Formats: sequence, C-alpha cells, structure tokens
Amino acid sequence: MARKSDQTTHKLGKALNRKFFDRSVHEVAPELIGATLLVDGVGGMIVEVEAYHHTDPAAHSFNGETPRTRIMFGPAGFAYVYRIHQVYCVNAVCEAEGSASAVLIRALQPTFGLDEMRARRGVDDKRLLCSGPGRLCQALGIGLAHNGLALDRAPIEMFARTGVPDVLRGIRIGISKAVEYPWRYGVRGSKYLSKPFAKVA
Repeated sequence: MARKSDQTTHKLGKALNRKFFDRSVHEVAPELIGATLLVDGVGGMIVEVEAYHHTDPAAHSFNGETPRTRIMFGPAGFAYVYRIHQVYCVNAVCEAEGSASAVLIRALQPTFGLDEMRARRGVDDKRLLCSGPGRLCQALGIGLAHNGLALDRAPIEMFARTGVPDVLRGIRIGISKAVEYPWRYGVRGSKYLSKPFAKVA
C-alpha cells in the first residue's frame, strides 16, 4: 500500500492493471510519463522511459527467447529485470504474449520513502536517488527477485498519471544499435532525468 507522499502535491491516479500494458509499446511508453511506480511503498513519478520493440536490434528479445529474456515473451504487465554493469534495470513487458516488447523505466522523481532511498543509495541529493535505471533499482530495492512479478500486485504498485505532462521525445541513450530511433520519452525540464535530451521533439 502506498505510504504518505513526501510531497503533498503528488497525487496518485487510478491503479494500473495488466490490461494497460497489453498494447503497443509505443503507446504505453509515453503514457507512463507522469505515472507512479512504487515497490513496497517506495518510489515516485516516472519522468523518463525508453521503448524497446521486438523488431528493434537494441531489444534483448531481438534474437529470440533465452532464459534471460523469457519474461519478455510472456503476457503483458510483468516486470522484466536484468543485471548489467553490476546494476539492475527494470522494464514493463508490453503487447500480446510472444511479442517480447518492453518499456525501460529510466528515471523517477522520488516522492515516497525518501529515507529508505537515501539509505539504500548512500546519497542525500534527491536528484541522484533515481536518475538512471541502475540508481532507480537500487533506491527502490529492485533486484532479480522482482523479475517476472506482476506490475499490479504487491510488492509493486503502479498508478496512472493525473495530468498530461509536457513530454519530450528523443533518441535513446546507452546503446550501440538502432541509436537513431526516437523512442526515449521524458518530462521537459525535469531535474530528475538521467541525462538531458540531445535531440528533442
């Protein structure tokens, strides 16, 4: 259950269920901007995501199903968690079963459970708690134990945005393939982005 927000202005929308994710990854990704992600009541507003489609050479599922990517080939509305460079990243699986598409959650504006996040991250600066997929997972305590968990059941909660933010669109970062695809989305002007948008729309 969501705990009291550290920012009284943060309002939670309707709880998202798995049906929300059972659509094109290109529809889900921009609509997740402004939504809220909580794990055991800790988290905040999503301010940055990237879409990965199964036809995308940068997607983990591009070369077919493996033990690592099995969750991506399952039904929508589940968490795909993987480890890279000693950190974890969390994704929301989208589209029909077998489609193997997902949205990478890149950054949050932390609003719930700041004390827990600071203790896990070992930093005080609020801007550094969840500004990047690895930082985000560390702050929320996400690890491989969360791989395959439903996004609409404890310990994970997701809530729809209550308004439509000013959303930027640009090229994805931290990848070496399909770098020209403008499938990164973020809140314009947010100080919690992992990196500024080089090319925006």
